[in-house]
Amino acid sequence: MAGSEPTRRGPSAGRFAYEGLDRVMHEKARLGVLTSLIAHPRGLAFADLKRLCGLTDGNLSRHLQVLAEAGLVEILKGYDHNRPQTVCRITEDGRRRFVEYLGVLEQVVRDAAAAAGRPAASARSGFADDPAPA
Repeated sequence: MAGSEPTRRGPSAGRFAYEGLDRVMHEKARLGVLTSLIAHPRGLAFADLKRLCGLTDGNLSRHLQVLAEAGLVEILKGYDHNRPQTVCRITEDGRRRFVEYLGVLEQVVRDAAAAAGRPAASARSGFADDPAPA
């Protein structure tokens, strides 16, 4: 029937829905921004964050705006040696939500590796065919 929700039956109903993949975080540039900020808990200057993520000023500004509106990052304006400086920092809620998001992302990788017939350890490293280090 048009407009009706499909009937879900059995233990695997919705198994691959991955509801924890937050659309705000699940975007390449924002994923890079959050990863950079979680690795630098005291925050990063705008210029450093821009360099780490390979973004333009305008692009980074827009992504930071989206992340700030979602409560994931805070943007602090101030001065460093009498020069204006913007520092970006992940919030406590942002840290918690990002770690939860990473857990869901890890499950996606495990599920995909299992479906492809790869062992879990190979899925974790992402390099199943690489030789072991000597």
